Amino acid sequence: MSFGGPQWPQEPQQQGQGRPDGYGYPPPQQGQGQGQGQGQQHGYGYPPPQGAYEQPRHGYGYPPPQDPFASPAAGGQGGGDTPDWGALADASAAGSRRKRRLMIAGGVLATVAVGAIVATAVVATNKKNDEAKNGGDPTPTGAVTTTASPTPAPTFSSVAPPPPPDPKDYITDPKKDTAPLTAEGLYPGTKLTMFGRPYKKGATSSTKNCASVTTGGLGPVLKRNGCERVLRATYVKDGVAITVGVAVFPSEKAALAAKKQATGGIAPLAGKGVKNFCHATVCLRRANSVGRYAYFTQAGFADGTKVTTEDKPVFQASDDLGTFAFNQIYARGKSQARAAAASSAPPR
Repeated sequence: MSFGGPQWPQEPQQQGQGRPDGYGYPPPQQGQGQGQGQGQQHGYGYPPPQGAYEQPRHGYGYPPPQDPFASPAAGGQGGGDTPDWGALADASAAGSRRKRRLMIAGGVLATVAVGAIVATAVVATNKKNDEAKNGGDPTPTGAVTTTASPTPAPTFSSVAPPPPPDPKDYITDPKKDTAPLTAEGLYPGTKLTMFGRPYKKGATSSTKNCASVTTGGLGPVLKRNGCERVLRATYVKDGVAITVGVAVFPSEKAALAAKKQATGGIAPLAGKGVKNFCHATVCLRRANSVGRYAYFTQAGFADGTKVTTEDKPVFQASDDLGTFAFNQIYARGKSQARAAAASSAPPR
């Protein structure tokens, strides 16, 4: 296998083959190194160096290494084959002195290290003592301490908190239902939208003479059940006019009785762009109640056209205004219940 460099010999070289320096390379081919003479015995075909080293048969042209135990005939010091015992003794003494110095230095370093550890422990102990004096936590990490009186477990009251106030209680009991009540508060704004259907608001009114704002036999019914006030408003949409009236009673029982006994209806309220309607014609009348409130609607065509069972816009308008009246009365109860809950809550 070759990676692009000179290949190794495929066969082992026999003794006497190759270069005299003994590295196993094949002898140079004839003709190489022409002009350089025949001094190729030192290797690589260069001329032999001039001077003291003209016999580089050991290889690469450097002087041969010196043997410290060589005889004088080989260029060494001393005579014969006897080693230089004085030099060996000096070398042994020098090694002993070096070893002794290293041991002394190691002992000094060990002493210094031990002193540093002791000093660090003393400083750490003093630091811990300072922390304890200054209110530090002397408890080691992970340790468990006990106190004379263990921390008591949290306690919970066995008495259940009172339920939130029921909005209906505030629109049923006159002692709780004390918020201001006006026509503008009950029918706010200039229009309303029910289920995406917009209605424009006309005139509003409020009176304590309940019978004066009724038609047919509704007046005597309201008076008999103790009506305290009637609040009215008129709304119009696409030629249909609706008057809604909310009557206030002293109790839920009275309001429920007025609803059941209702006959006739609430008088239509004209004004603010709305002409008289539902006079000498057929209109749709309804009655309902919630809490101590009864509410009534009268719906018909603004031009006096009679209402039939096929006139769905009139029925839808009556449903929308009846739902709106119920929502406004119930919202009154919710706001008073929320205020009562906030006032009775313990301070934080």
